[in-house]
Amino acid sequence: MRKLRILIYINLAFAALFSVLQVSFHADVSVLAFPLAAVFTAFLSYVTLFLFLKKNDVSRLVPVRRFFEYEPFVLITAFVLRRAGKFDSPYALDLVSAVLWTVVVVLSFVILYIIGDKRLEKISPEWAKARSASAKIEVHGIKRVGLEILEWVDALVQAVFTIVLLNIFVFQLYEIPSESMVSTFLIGDRVAVFKTTAGPKFPLSNVGLPYLQDYERGDVVVFRNPHYSSDRKNEVKTFLSQFVYMLTLTFVKTNTDENGLLKADPLVKRVAGVPGEQLMLVDGNLYSRTRTSDFEIVSSDNDWAVWNLNDLDSATKRKVQDFPLTDAMYEDTLLIEQQRRDLDLVSAKLECESLSRDFSALVISNLDYSGTLTPIAGDDLSVSNMLSRSSEYTIDLLTRKGGAEWMDSFLNDWHRGMENLSAYTENGSASGTHLVGGNLYDDSLFRLNLMFKLAYGRLLVRNAALLADGVQPSSWASDEQRTECESTLHRLYKYILYMDQRNMGIFPANDSNGNPSYIPENCYFMMGDNRYNSLDMRHSYEKKLVPVYSGDAYSVRYGTYLAPQYVNRSRILGKASLRIWPLSRFGKPGRKNNIAK
Repeated sequence: MRKLRILIYINLAFAALFSVLQVSFHADVSVLAFPLAAVFTAFLSYVTLFLFLKKNDVSRLVPVRRFFEYEPFVLITAFVLRRAGKFDSPYALDLVSAVLWTVVVVLSFVILYIIGDKRLEKISPEWAKARSASAKIEVHGIKRVGLEILEWVDALVQAVFTIVLLNIFVFQLYEIPSESMVSTFLIGDRVAVFKTTAGPKFPLSNVGLPYLQDYERGDVVVFRNPHYSSDRKNEVKTFLSQFVYMLTLTFVKTNTDENGLLKADPLVKRVAGVPGEQLMLVDGNLYSRTRTSDFEIVSSDNDWAVWNLNDLDSATKRKVQDFPLTDAMYEDTLLIEQQRRDLDLVSAKLECESLSRDFSALVISNLDYSGTLTPIAGDDLSVSNMLSRSSEYTIDLLTRKGGAEWMDSFLNDWHRGMENLSAYTENGSASGTHLVGGNLYDDSLFRLNLMFKLAYGRLLVRNAALLADGVQPSSWASDEQRTECESTLHRLYKYILYMDQRNMGIFPANDSNGNPSYIPENCYFMMGDNRYNSLDMRHSYEKKLVPVYSGDAYSVRYGTYLAPQYVNRSRILGKASLRIWPLSRFGKPGRKNNIAK
């Protein structure tokens, strides 16, 4: 009995101190934290110390148990309320509050264990007899119905709060909302994430369990989306939405952005880059270098990266909704990449010079060029505009002052100042002086831009020749040579539209002196397995128009979301350890994709 009294006194003292620490003087929801914790602790003290222990009234045992069962839930609610206001609480206050809550929880569990029916005999034989006698009393009628309802409500509330605590500190369920991880996960799959080793935090604070694990390339992780603001208002909204999401077993989602659209938060992706690495993605091959090694292909990335969904096995294909590329488009992608690698820069230079001369010979007016007028610039150089307005551009350049000179710059500025073009080749290492820009990614963009220029130069020269022959633009579609030029451009256009899914520049970018930078300690880079249909850490949510090759003032332009970033370990919620639904796909996520071979 003495041991029980001491434990109860200590529990109540810590609960009272915890309550005092929840005092807030801000005129917002945080002001409710102290009254909630203080009033509950006062009632617990009254029922336990005065009615139960002092009066030695065993009939109060049931409400005493209920109070101790609810103590962790009420105090964690007060903890959340105190931090749900407009202002942050100091880290020291959060830490002390979290420690006090933990001690109170442990003590409440110990007390509940001691006053269990099976152990009452050891505490007090009189209590055991009285409890046994009261248990035999049967209640009938409306009172019995009321008690049954209260017991069901009590069980439901306790189950809800238990689930919440388990979800915060132990494991959580997530529903896969998109096809970014096909074939590892499909839309609607439900995944269990074990969080204890990932350093889970107390709600709305930076206090939590220590990190007990690091992550390796290939691990599938769930993490907070860094694209969204993490200010206090959004964090409170996210917590509340996660609360509803957890209580409804992932069926109700309320986490929306300012436009009312559901946020893609959290995300489920695969770790592709680890601390100490610098990455590059070219033609679907992931390259990595470290402080002790140059760029090398990460062969394991091909175990899970999916490029052509049409190669999935038939059972998985039936469950996939979106196929970004057809088989023919993917084959064309591989062909274009091979043509780019095989491009002879010396021959390309000669053809560009020839096209410039041919176009100049077809110019309609004999106006003298002066100044630095560039008839086509900015958005006009976007690949979509250049395709749709090729007829207009041809006429404009043929008749505008400086048109022929602009055409010459467009076709030839890329090689002016470059010596020994035959020394540049993509055959070899992924970095070095044999590559334009010094690395494989920049060199590939340089060549792709040149391929488009060559194809566009051929089209404009053909357009000019048709005009010189008196053929009107309305009849150009029947010209086979021009149709072939347009076909080549359309193939390149489609490739450029999707190229950021297969390519990514050096990340993290080199410093201002050209020295490599690396992913910092405790940070990771994530991508989805379904690379053509994954908006992941390669991309931002804002599209911008940029040159295909930034080293060419006359480069064609395209719209891109490319803006890679890494994720700090503090935002990782844990590994996606188990797929629990549907039952037909139950199991641990694999480290290889489901591609038919």
